[in-house]
Amino acid sequence: MAIDGLIILDNAGRVVAQSGFHSFPAAYPLLHIDALNNALANASRSDDVDPVLYVPGINMDTPSACCHVKRGDLRYLCPVSGDVDPLYAFAFLQTFVDILHEYFGHVSAETLKENFDVVYQLLEETLDAGGHPLTTSPNALRDIVLPPTLLHKVLSVAGVSGLATSSANSHPFASPIPWRKAGVRYNNNEIFFDVVETLDAIVNKNGTTAVSSVWGRVESNCKLSGTPDLLLTFSNASTLNDCSFHPCVRLQRWSRDKVLSFVPPDGKFKLMEYRYTPVSASSLNQVSVPFILRPTVKVEDHGGSIEVVLSSRLTTRTMENVFVELYLGEGATGASCLASHNASWSFNPRTLSLVWELKTVVPSASYTLRGSFTSSNEMPRPSRAFRVRFEIPQHNFSALKIEQLKLTGETYKPYKGMRGNSLGDIEWRW
Repeated sequence: MAIDGLIILDNAGRVVAQSGFHSFPAAYPLLHIDALNNALANASRSDDVDPVLYVPGINMDTPSACCHVKRGDLRYLCPVSGDVDPLYAFAFLQTFVDILHEYFGHVSAETLKENFDVVYQLLEETLDAGGHPLTTSPNALRDIVLPPTLLHKVLSVAGVSGLATSSANSHPFASPIPWRKAGVRYNNNEIFFDVVETLDAIVNKNGTTAVSSVWGRVESNCKLSGTPDLLLTFSNASTLNDCSFHPCVRLQRWSRDKVLSFVPPDGKFKLMEYRYTPVSASSLNQVSVPFILRPTVKVEDHGGSIEVVLSSRLTTRTMENVFVELYLGEGATGASCLASHNASWSFNPRTLSLVWELKTVVPSASYTLRGSFTSSNEMPRPSRAFRVRFEIPQHNFSALKIEQLKLTGETYKPYKGMRGNSLGDIEWRW
């Protein structure tokens, strides 16, 4: 199972960078670029394009597939041929995107062009000539491909070599542990955990939750010296299901005792992902949505009227960055609304959507949006559901907490910190 290569396109469909494709004709990557650009041009919305596209071969006898994802303003393409699982390609694409963020922070076409030498080195190191993922651990990559800094650029322009290495006595793969550097030293030994959970739910028009699920991830920032061996215990680990882990985690220990035993990578990494299942969860007992939406939509000739009331169910927490969105249907030409509490609204002519934005929703408060919309169609057909996105800082739906953190292999006592953050993406039908 192998990947044919990787292509990065800007928002205009032009190539920013691509791997070599040494084993394929020169026209092979162009076929996939044209297939994606044509699919985007023929689609009414870019989200309607399938993530896997059929690409006919040059001689119509060797077809292939184009797996693509959009991250920011860039599109990442992974051509595959033969018996290859598309999920294999998507996993590599996401890994490569994470590596770019690790190296450059904000990733854009301009950033990649300014650091094209680093980008092409990363392409060569992460994907070998046979199309198999090679080195994808950021800690191992930093020893091979130096991150772009001002000092490295100045030394490179000046033609000075040998001064920009990560340390005087380090060399690639010096550590016996692939994901951790050798000889790491810090004055303050500390490790931080961010627990981010996302609530996905569908609510019927009568306000009853039809289905809901909470997906979470634990991200860590490790600044520990030496080679620490950690044992992390959660307060309610039995509610975590469908878990996936960083390669550093010992799976047998989690399966037996529901504790995380691992030697952490240095720096930032994703420790685990999970699905939260309440202890009393059943078809009638879902994770509750933290607000109530009372929408009234009346469709008339060439338009309609809208009235939406949003009330918070929370008693102590404040929701932030709340977006209520309604697709007004094909032919929508505009909207005129009035929002309470100095909230803002907008009509996006590109997506034909009405967006109501609330910076904060305080506990037990209600907010109202009233207005109308116009359409060139005689009988408009707006979406039958609102999409509501929100954020709740310092909160977790699962109430997950660190019960204990033990360290062996080193003599110091580390400082540990944990913070939670909750996100929501709700479909509320009317």
